[in-house]
Amino acid sequence: MSDAATVSDRDVFALDWINRQAALGEPWFFAQAPTPLEAPYPIAFNDDVAALLDIDAEAAREQGYAETLSGNALPAGTNPVSHRYGGHQFGVWAGQLGDGRAITIGDVRNARGQAYEIQLKGAGKTPFSRFADGRAVLRSTIREYLGSEALAALGVPTTRALAIVGSDAPVYRETAETAAVMTRVAPSLVRFGSFEILFENRNFDALAPLADHVIGQHFPELAGIEDDGERYRAWAERVIALTAELIADWQAVGFCHGVLNTDNMSVLGLTLDYGPYGFMDSFDPHWICNHTDAGGRYTYDQQPHVGLWNLGRFVQAILPLLSGEPDAAVEIGQALLEAYRGRFDAAYMQRMRAKLGLPDARDDDRALVDDLLRTMAADGADFTRTFRALGHVSAAPAAANAPFVDEFVDRDAAAAWLDRWRARLGGTGADDVARAERMALTNPKYVLRNYLAQQAIDRAADGDYSELHRLHAVLRRPFDEQPDNADYARLPPDWARGLVLSCSS
Repeated sequence: MSDAATVSDRDVFALDWINRQAALGEPWFFAQAPTPLEAPYPIAFNDDVAALLDIDAEAAREQGYAETLSGNALPAGTNPVSHRYGGHQFGVWAGQLGDGRAITIGDVRNARGQAYEIQLKGAGKTPFSRFADGRAVLRSTIREYLGSEALAALGVPTTRALAIVGSDAPVYRETAETAAVMTRVAPSLVRFGSFEILFENRNFDALAPLADHVIGQHFPELAGIEDDGERYRAWAERVIALTAELIADWQAVGFCHGVLNTDNMSVLGLTLDYGPYGFMDSFDPHWICNHTDAGGRYTYDQQPHVGLWNLGRFVQAILPLLSGEPDAAVEIGQALLEAYRGRFDAAYMQRMRAKLGLPDARDDDRALVDDLLRTMAADGADFTRTFRALGHVSAAPAAANAPFVDEFVDRDAAAAWLDRWRARLGGTGADDVARAERMALTNPKYVLRNYLAQQAIDRAADGDYSELHRLHAVLRRPFDEQPDNADYARLPPDWARGLVLSCSS
């Protein structure tokens, strides 16, 4: 190609397509082309994710990405597939599920040797759509785009979002809405349920090829272990550790997934499948962010326990890999799962000590953390604002208690806890500046509150995407003060209390 070629002459999506899933094939991945989308148009393109894939974002905007990322005109070299998996939903085996509205168009390898799966969510029917239409609506697409990028900026492992493409084609959920396709990007989208469906269908011979695919691609340091049982045990240990770390990350930023079924759990420890998720405003350990969850299975305080339960289903599914003798496999699996609680507790306390600015670990730190959360829950103090405010308080005994106590109705109770915190820090403000700087890097000022997402959705429904872009820009820098954007950190308005989210959100 001539150096004089214009942007319009170049295909910015002519990437190094390696198509790992298509190469593995059935019964795990099934060939499936996207269904053409009527008159697609561009809505959002994410420079950060484009950089991961070696895509020139400005060139993509100039060339136009709607036809490509709607699935209407796939790049040469792609080999689209949909993924088969099952899952336990709300604790009950739901059978075969699979990618009902998502199609992986292929995998790319960037110049740094990193491979990413590129998936179009909302690209039409697949073999696993059952009676659904295979489409996504703009509302839920915006929520996943913003939610995944908000967590990524907070340092929480997650799938990523490259783009949103819209269409005026109607999609019917509770009401008629407009269609959208989101381009989701991740090293892998294999889930716990990917193994469960094989185990539940007694397709045991298919477990090892999928496990070896995951290990070879994402845990290469384990691939060289010659003994099969030892290799799979080491891999299961890693999945358990990554899951514990992920849920500790969620707890530390006040994030609730909302529908933590086994088909929504990543074997790489990524936040996966954004539906009725939410960042807490007023702290409530029993908060239900998904009104479909009538029994409160997936509340904030239950997430660590559900993580263990889901891991139990994953380990059960891979028992045939752990040992050829069933009783021995069960014993090995139970021993693996027993490590979860210690892993989670250690990860959680590491994060909470950082949020409190504690320089070292002491045995009574858990009581200090738990008592703060109880005081916050009693008043409904805002989760994000309370921890951020703590970083602006001096550890010196005679220092002012504001702005921390300003977040509480019971200011005396907050002040009493603050006295204990100061005593734990040694009762000196000598290192206040350094401590405050550290705390500002772990306690965000900005999170994706539900009402902020809803405002962006409402504007987008009218064809105005400016708030989507503005909010995304704020969330890319959650730890910065951003004085011009301070309104995004204020307490939610009264009308936000009535927001209701469901599994279609």
